[in-house]
Amino acid sequence: MGDTEVKNEAGEKLSKNELKRRLKEEKKAAEKVEKEKAKAEAAAANPTTAASAKPKSAEEDISPNEYFKLRSLAVEELKLDPNTHPYPHKFSVSISLTNFLEEYEKLKDGETLTDVVVKCAGRIHAIRESGAKLIFYDVRGEGVKIQVMATANAYKSEEEFGVDNAKLRRGDIVGVVGNPGRTKKGELSIIPTELVLLAPCLHMLPHLHYGIKDKETRYRQRYLDLIINADITRKFQVRAQIISYMRRFFDQMGFLEIETPMMNMIPGGATAKPFMTHHNDLKLDLYMRVAPELYHKMLVVGGIDRVYEIGKQFRNEGIDMTHNPEFTTCEFYMAYADYHDLIDITEKLLSGMVKQIFGSYKVIFHPDGPEGEAKEIDFTPPFKRLRMFPDLERILGMKLPSPDTLNTEEARLHLDRICVEKQVDCPPPRTCARLLDKLVGDFLEETCINPTFITEHPQIMSPLAKWHRTEKGITERFELFVMKKEVCNAYTELNDPAVQRSRFEQQAKDKASGDDEAMFLDENFCTALEYGLPPTGGWGMGIDRLSMFLTDSNNIKEVLFFPAMKPEDNKPKDTEAES
Repeated sequence: MGDTEVKNEAGEKLSKNELKRRLKEEKKAAEKVEKEKAKAEAAAANPTTAASAKPKSAEEDISPNEYFKLRSLAVEELKLDPNTHPYPHKFSVSISLTNFLEEYEKLKDGETLTDVVVKCAGRIHAIRESGAKLIFYDVRGEGVKIQVMATANAYKSEEEFGVDNAKLRRGDIVGVVGNPGRTKKGELSIIPTELVLLAPCLHMLPHLHYGIKDKETRYRQRYLDLIINADITRKFQVRAQIISYMRRFFDQMGFLEIETPMMNMIPGGATAKPFMTHHNDLKLDLYMRVAPELYHKMLVVGGIDRVYEIGKQFRNEGIDMTHNPEFTTCEFYMAYADYHDLIDITEKLLSGMVKQIFGSYKVIFHPDGPEGEAKEIDFTPPFKRLRMFPDLERILGMKLPSPDTLNTEEARLHLDRICVEKQVDCPPPRTCARLLDKLVGDFLEETCINPTFITEHPQIMSPLAKWHRTEKGITERFELFVMKKEVCNAYTELNDPAVQRSRFEQQAKDKASGDDEAMFLDENFCTALEYGLPPTGGWGMGIDRLSMFLTDSNNIKEVLFFPAMKPEDNKPKDTEAES
């Protein structure tokens, strides 16, 4: 027997059953709207109570701004009572998270050491509520994670269990006092008798599962990057190991670690554009150093035969994947050594360092980022060697001007023609040094994947290097390249004051023709050379760039805690909550 048909308000024909169903749905929807309205009115009347009544997971459904306001209100309330102040002065930690995991690894499933009390601290990364009387926390620190299994039964009192746990949110720094134990499912845990809020996190923390993908946020808010991405810390540990290994290496060779001025009247020691600053008391413009080289050689003149310095340099040049305006270098100067000795030292230093840190001479590097193709870099000594002029001529299939003619216009035009023919871009001024540098960059450096020495640069590219003992126009200099990038520059030092002065004068001419990177004439340094600089080898290495290759980072910003960034213009403030 079929349903009787009736018409609804819209005149649509419906069966009685369908009509009943629709009326029921409408009634439910109306009741839901009323409930939501009542909830909203109650929340508006008492926002703090509304916030605390919500489950912790539900709080994260609101906007980051709203979350910040509610959390700030709750924290301000806690400050009213000295006993609940959310920023205590001290919490005594009895064991680190790392040592806790090592010491209690042997506990059996379901075992709890009720007679052992430990105190440790860390940041809450996850909260899982299994009812009102059982809450699990993932607490992280020192690159490890432990589980805190908070139960009302084990806590000092059931009432305090509710009060203390209600204060805690993801991101908070928490102190945990309790017993070591292992859950029935085998998870090593602390069963707390007390949880102490040590520093609340007022912002909504990105979830570990999603992480922070936005690189701008990662570099601008490095603290947030370190909180969320545990592997980032490892990169900086490797960087510290590189510096530590260098110090031990040079100390064991009898070098003295020194410090030299960062502000100078003349920015000497490298061909680079400097930063300027001003000394008010002296009424003097000063330059931030581009290299410490000249000071080091003055100390060798003074009789300190082996010196090295690890420190910052400043160059007012472009920011890109391998350049930052301030960067860290290691430079050393060694009396009675030449560039052959320096090549041997470089091979020994780098191969030994890689072997000690990684247990192998080979490391994997992704030049196009983690998703790109993986390349192997082999630091097994001896490293490959290329001579600049013969090998560039071989790759180009063309004859270059003779190195001893590079100060002539004829040689400049010859190099200019080669660059045009080979479609090599060189912005003005198109000097011999710049044209040759571009050719080497496009054709020779591109072949250097594993560590490769490019040796014997022309004098016009090396104003501080000593002339070659057998070939005219070139110097006893080398640069070390890894993955097509320069990581090291060294040479037998020029110690003839007359030749040094003439080289400086040539650089002054280049500066007058518009080359911002050409060197200044440093009369004080020339005077020091007149007292006698012994035959000396000088060496410099970029620590940031080496760190990139040894931490598989294709961007220099990955190995600098706080890299140079363009100012944020009209950017929303909610970037920390991006996931």
